[in-house]
Amino acid sequence: MSTVLVVDGANVVGARPDGWWKDRAGAARRLHEALLVADIPYDLVVLVLEGGAKAGVRAGRDAHVRTVHAPRDGDATIVAEARAAAEQGHRVTVVSADRALQARAAGAGALALSPTWLLDQL
Repeated sequence: MSTVLVVDGANVVGARPDGWWKDRAGAARRLHEALLVADIPYDLVVLVLEGGAKAGVRAGRDAHVRTVHAPRDGDATIVAEARAAAEQGHRVTVVSADRALQARAAGAGALALSPTWLLDQL
């Protein structure tokens, strides 16, 4: 059984008041780059981006990080990614501080962790 980490890109980037709102695409790119070199115990990292952040990272896979561009609602895409991975038998964790999203992810079979946890790993 492999492990999958689904990252709410907007929520993680927004957890640090470092001026990300001035350059959402750049903030998404920096998060993606950090995930590529992070020493975290997951076989696959799924980074979900929405809105202006999508311009910072192309959709697709780079090494163990797969970037997904949400067509509209980032939360729905995060839950769909978590559900699909869980249905394939993977252990799934979702990173988001959004309590409603955490509850939806739990309903899809995922554990939830906070952006602070992930940022501490990076």
